[in-house]
Amino acid sequence: MIRFKSLGSGSSGNATVIQAREGGALTHLLVDCGLGIREVARRLGAAGLSADRLDAIFITHEHADHIGCARQLALRERIPVYMSEGTFAALGRPDFGGLLRLAGDGQVFEVGGLQVRPFTVPHDAREPLQLTCTDGAARLGLLTDLGHVSAHVLQELAGCATLLLECNHDEAMLAHGPYPRFLKERVGGDWGHLANGAAAALARQLQASGRLRRVLAAHLSEQNNRPELARAALAGALGGGAEIHVADGASGSGWLDA
Repeated sequence: MIRFKSLGSGSSGNATVIQAREGGALTHLLVDCGLGIREVARRLGAAGLSADRLDAIFITHEHADHIGCARQLALRERIPVYMSEGTFAALGRPDFGGLLRLAGDGQVFEVGGLQVRPFTVPHDAREPLQLTCTDGAARLGLLTDLGHVSAHVLQELAGCATLLLECNHDEAMLAHGPYPRFLKERVGGDWGHLANGAAAALARQLQASGRLRRVLAAHLSEQNNRPELARAALAGALGGGAEIHVADGASGSGWLDA
């Protein structure tokens, strides 16, 4: 059994905890740690967890709203940290005290009862990775921070019943919003962030396989999106065939089953 909870999602900081239960044993994987160490502890506590129960941390890429206090937390609690070679290099190759585990596209690794498969995405970072994970029964996909959905991304997510999916911006709000032109072009470009419409199109394609049944919209822009717009885009694509939830930037989401 897998369940997951966004601890926070957006430009102010991203973190998601994934829990797998195998028999009486629990596994906890933290995906991204883009918050201060006290805030991570507070939000884990609100989820009924503590940092010393984390079995591993997976960092998707080097941007501040994803890396946050990862190294500090890992060193304090002696938690293994997975990231790509490119992400490690972009961070300046800091000392992780023997806790660093390099990850790569398609290189499956195990954390307790979870089998994790990273995959590359088109984003303006050194070697960004997103991931799917399974306990052998349920399959969960996490997909944020990409400018467009490549064939590789679509292939990696095939068969996921549940998906945490970036719905970063509404295209009209971005076009007419306060961002300077260069930033609008970056966010809306092929190496930026996923618009509501593109996210909905991906969800529709995955639903066509007959397996997608739950979507958590995530990484919404505070300036260029609204929860109701992301929800409406997904609902228009999925109809009544899947549950739709929206993560809040400050509080994330409740626990959801994969």
